[in-house]
Formats: sequence, structure tokens, C-alpha cells
Amino acid sequence: MLTINNLEASYGGIRALRGVSLHVDKGEIVAVLGSNGAGKSTLLKAISAVIKHTSGEILLDGKATPNIPYRVVEAGIVHVPEGRQIIPNLTVYENLMIGCFLRKDKPQIQKDLEMVYHYFPRLEERHKQYGGLLSGGEQQMLAVGRGLMARPKIIMLDEPSLGLAPIIVNQIFEILTTINREQDATILIVEQNAYKALSIAHRGYMMTTGSIEAEGDAKELLRSENLEEIYLGQKGGCK
Repeated sequence: MLTINNLEASYGGIRALRGVSLHVDKGEIVAVLGSNGAGKSTLLKAISAVIKHTSGEILLDGKATPNIPYRVVEAGIVHVPEGRQIIPNLTVYENLMIGCFLRKDKPQIQKDLEMVYHYFPRLEERHKQYGGLLSGGEQQMLAVGRGLMARPKIIMLDEPSLGLAPIIVNQIFEILTTINREQDATILIVEQNAYKALSIAHRGYMMTTGSIEAEGDAKELLRSENLEEIYLGQKGGCK
């Protein structure tokens, strides 16, 4: 479904992505892992056209993606950014409706709203409450729900566990697994919490300094020495 070939991107004179290639098939959960500064968030921003890539290609269903962010959403790629970025002075319901702003299939929108409330019942309970009054976990649920309201072909999540208590992280990751299974949702997830991301992913990629260092089946990566090398800088670093 999504294919990235030799992607390059820079911030000023600094190369943030160095020939990144990966793919995400329909119905997969794919994790992109790496420490701070590895280029994970930059990769998602380049895919969603928030920043411009300097070379390489991004293909969705074999076609080049647009270079304007809202056109990328229209094409079927939704980016749930790091830090949630919900609109605090709008209600939960209003935030969710922003997610479907570009859609024209109005009859389906109510069904999708019910779907989001099914997976995140707390959002239905608080649908009249301002987004800024929600807890961090509830805001993350709202950010994911808003993304789902766009009815994407693929939803990209940037650090969904950031700043959340472990019990909330477990809950959100369980819901993502259920959505993937029940809705055949395609998910690309960027995470520093490698073990949590790989526990729900089908495949994974490990990034260091803007490049893909390793890739493979999620279970194999969990057992890989590369996981320790990338996060700790040396083999056996946690011993």
C-alpha cells in the first residue's frame, strides 16, 4: 500500500533522512523504531508533506503522493502527530468532526463516529467537554479518533505512548490492535518504546541517524541484538 524509496530530507544543512526505503502492506501494523534524533518523526512529516523531501519517492497504491498536506489526507494518509495536537478550546465532538472535514460521504460519517465511540467509550462520555480539559490519555484517544474519522487508507502514529502512564499505554495499544484486526486498518507507528511497539506490530524497521539500520519480522526484531545496539550503543549494553 505505502512504498518509500530512497527518501532524503534535510533541515537546513543537516540531512535528516538518508536514503530511507520501507513499505507497509494493507492490513499491517509496521513499527519504526529508534532513539531520539534517529529521523523517525521526520519520516512521518515527509510522508504527510509537512516537510518537503529532497529526493526519493513516496507511493500510495503505486501512485506518487501529493506534496500538499491536506491533499495527502485526501489521498488516504492521516498523520496523528507527536504530542496529540488536539484543539483545546473545541469539544471532543468538534475535534472529531475536524477529522472528517474533507469527506463528502456524509451518511457514513455518523457510522464512523459511532465506531470511534465504540473503541473509545470515554470520548462519547465526554463528547461535550473541551479537549483541553481531558487527561493525557484521553487526548491521545481523541487524536487517534480524529485520525480515524478521516477514514484513511493508512494511519500514521507518532509516539502515541509519549508522556502516558504504563496502564494507559497498554490500553491504547490494545485498542490499536483491535482496530487493526476488526477494521483491517493499516497502521504505521513510530515509537521509542520499542518493546511495546513490536509487541503489536507485524514487522518493524530500526532507524539510526536518518537511515534504516535493520528490518524484519517484529518477533525476530524483539530477539535481535540490534535492538540493544541501536538504543544503548553497544551489544549487551543492558547487562
